[in-house]
Amino acid sequence: MLLMLYFSLMSTTCSDDDMIIIDNTEEINNIKNTVTSENWQITSFIDSGVDETNDYAGYNFNFNANGTLAVVNGNEIINGTWSITDDSNSDDDSNDSNDIDFNIFFSSPVNFNDDLTDDWDIVSYSATKIELIDISGGNGGTDTLTFERN
Repeated sequence: MLLMLYFSLMSTTCSDDDMIIIDNTEEINNIKNTVTSENWQITSFIDSGVDETNDYAGYNFNFNANGTLAVVNGNEIINGTWSITDDSNSDDDSNDSNDIDFNIFFSSPVNFNDDLTDDWDIVSYSATKIELIDISGGNGGTDTLTFERN
């Protein structure tokens, strides 16, 4: 009798209606359309409390719709990739289980390869500005990165 009561309670307490699924597809598409519309510059980069913004002076970031990234400084071109993903199980970000990540990856060694290659959480974005944050897994430091449209 107790066993039957237990199973009947379990079946009524967990239903499909209790599951909340957040679809970030529209917001992801809005961010992609925004970031691919123009060239961007880093206007702030704080690496674990240290302001490294000047390391990126003169670099223009071109986020292409096909997922490629071209960083141009005069005649120097650094290639990478980028994407925006709906990351519901990341262990390096906020407690929000349905966050959107802005992923940047450089495969060739460049002076800022290690600093920018990451899965950044989007703090805010507008037509002219995107603010990102990353909590380092290794040292637990917090990095912030801000891009502004040229």
